[in-house]
Amino acid sequence: MKIIIIGVGKVGSVLAENLAAENHDLTVVDTKKQRLEELINTCDVIGVCGNGASYDILSEAGAKNADLVIACTPEDEVNILACFVAKKLGAGHTIARVRNPEYEKQLRYMGDDLGLSMIINPEKATAREISRVLRFPTALKVESFAKGRVELIEYIVGEASPLNGVKLSDLKKNVRAKVLICAVARNGGATIPSGDFVIEAGDTVYITSSPSELVNFFAHLGVLRAGVKSTIIAGASSICYHLAKELIGIGIKVTIVDSDLNRCRQMSERLPDALVIQGDATDGEILGEEGIAKTDAFVALTGLDESNIILSMYAIQKGVGKVVTKINRRTFFNLVAHSAVQDTIVSASAITAEQITQYVRTMNSDDNDIVTLHPIVNGLAEAVEFRVAEGSELIGRPIMELDLRSDVLIAVIARKDGEIIIPSGRDILGQGDSVIIVTTDKNVSRLSDIVRRGGTRR
Repeated sequence: MKIIIIGVGKVGSVLAENLAAENHDLTVVDTKKQRLEELINTCDVIGVCGNGASYDILSEAGAKNADLVIACTPEDEVNILACFVAKKLGAGHTIARVRNPEYEKQLRYMGDDLGLSMIINPEKATAREISRVLRFPTALKVESFAKGRVELIEYIVGEASPLNGVKLSDLKKNVRAKVLICAVARNGGATIPSGDFVIEAGDTVYITSSPSELVNFFAHLGVLRAGVKSTIIAGASSICYHLAKELIGIGIKVTIVDSDLNRCRQMSERLPDALVIQGDATDGEILGEEGIAKTDAFVALTGLDESNIILSMYAIQKGVGKVVTKINRRTFFNLVAHSAVQDTIVSASAITAEQITQYVRTMNSDDNDIVTLHPIVNGLAEAVEFRVAEGSELIGRPIMELDLRSDVLIAVIARKDGEIIIPSGRDILGQGDSVIIVTTDKNVSRLSDIVRRGGTRR
């Protein structure tokens, strides 16, 4: 696909790296020449220096023949205008990063008129991800499939975990909950495990099933934490606003701490049900006075990664059950990967790039049967949801007769009637089913790609 990215800051640069790795024909546009040169030196891209909302610059970048134009500059107005002009020039699809809630609301009604295929708000998307994790505090991360009927949980196995030393075939016999461990991260690699695989302490495992079965599974292991009822958020940012609004809506008590008086006033006006405290969150006395030792969750959302890391370490030291840390600089991710702060780390730029990459992969599906896609195991594998289309060669055949590739696992089948199945070799795929597969091959873009040539074995 021919793709143009306008704005190569934090989001744009991550996007460019992701999409260049998938061999798309990529052109990047930015007003800063140095940014372009750095990206050109590291990725197989063409650079155009200039205003991405300009007719002339977009023409030079090839918008007329572009399959997709992604506008992710820091300015909402530039992004909206760039997409509008690109669409007028003939671009197939456009995506705009829009932060302003007022614009976002208007664009729901005007998106078609402006030629927008997708609008993404990084702060809102990040808040939604944090909210999912707080609802299931045992997990590092929670991904959703089949319109919420299937979830995929990321979980670290500790030394004292009942999973430590367990062979997967034995786990199936001993645990009544119908779940599947579909991927394992170990020593920087990704494994799609078989029944002989033995789980070790330090493994990050990816477990999938229906939400109720996952709750039963963690309850059986004795590691199910009670739901979050109170949260302290450090940093009255845009992410904080979206997160607090969502948490208050589901009955969670929210306390917000920020040193800036104006931000505190604005947050108090916009969120009257939240307790907003003006003060330095890095001051242990203030957090102590606000009951950090008794709160169920702590979320560090200040503008400084270093402050967020230190605050999260302090919260963990005080015994907070669930801690979420916002980190923007990718160089910090590896530094904290095996520290106490590894509980849950979020990055607005990474989440935004991931969602746009999902959209691109859906567009790139010849049969257009990709519904949802989530990178897992630090991007080394993917969990992909397909819809079984009418006429698919896989319909009606037992899975044991499908010549599945060795790097593919059928993890879950979600029937049209709502039934969730952890499949065995005897189960079959039906038209309209949602099928979640896990694979280490990022080129799986059609359901038919999961089988070797020939497709079945007799």
